[in-house]
Amino acid sequence: MDKVDIIIPAYKPDHKFLTLMKRLEHQSVPINQIIVMNTEQKYFDRLIYGTSFQKDYHNIIVKHLSKREFDHGKTRNMGVQRSDADYFVMMTQDAVPADEYVVEELLKQLHNEHVAVAYARQLANEGSSEIERYTREFNYPDQTVVKTKADLDKYGVKTFFCSNVCAAYNRKIFDELGGFVKHTIFNEDMIYAARAIEAGYGVAYAAQAKVYHSHDLGYMEQLHRNFDLGVSQAQHPEIFGVYPSESEGIRYVRQLIRHLNGAGLKRKIPHLILQSGFKYIGYWCGKHYGRLPRRLVIAMSSSKEYWK
Repeated sequence: MDKVDIIIPAYKPDHKFLTLMKRLEHQSVPINQIIVMNTEQKYFDRLIYGTSFQKDYHNIIVKHLSKREFDHGKTRNMGVQRSDADYFVMMTQDAVPADEYVVEELLKQLHNEHVAVAYARQLANEGSSEIERYTREFNYPDQTVVKTKADLDKYGVKTFFCSNVCAAYNRKIFDELGGFVKHTIFNEDMIYAARAIEAGYGVAYAAQAKVYHSHDLGYMEQLHRNFDLGVSQAQHPEIFGVYPSESEGIRYVRQLIRHLNGAGLKRKIPHLILQSGFKYIGYWCGKHYGRLPRRLVIAMSSSKEYWK
């Protein structure tokens, strides 16, 4: 039987984290251990205070970090180092499995020894806006696909698309490729996927592995997030300089406008255009962060500690 661990970076976890724990307990594939890389112990202690959390979950290891210590790549690598499983699944604290087959469906893809990573389909949470719901459908369709170097002409930068919201990794290949980039503000999953593709491995999108995960972010939240995205791309021109992502963003906005028109939701188009403007400003500034004053860089980033 496959030995699989779950690794979850956490910061200020809430009720969704507890729901995630319950859903993981009932997966069709038994979980060996759950490794939580938690930033700031006080927030975790606050969540589980007065509960039977420690009695209920005997296979959980919690490692506490300070906010200054956290890094998207390094922290996840530290979690992997605590695992001796053949496969591990990276998740975020707010991703909730849609059923008991998420891990099983991811592992099915990894049984192909040429697949380095398999990521799950993300569904919009109940009550999400139409724009957020369409965004999930655009990025996570209902067809499984394995992407390889041969698909670069077809998919461009989306060949490297992968999400650690919920993604399973072959540990042997992970170690061979050197793990996640050690210091990054964002995109550690996509950078790893690009390296795997370039090394001749496949990146699988497992449409039958489904988790609920979505965010209706405000304009400034979108700006900050896309600033960090732009920074990560600027720092890895060997990937994003060769296969730029701007054209994919334009295609998304055009298709979403058509969708809103067809759904009788024209009133939402001005909001979409404004939202897209904030995204682009953040992204453009992030791509050119080297030209900006340091104070402005820190103000625009959602990862203040990264710059310290």
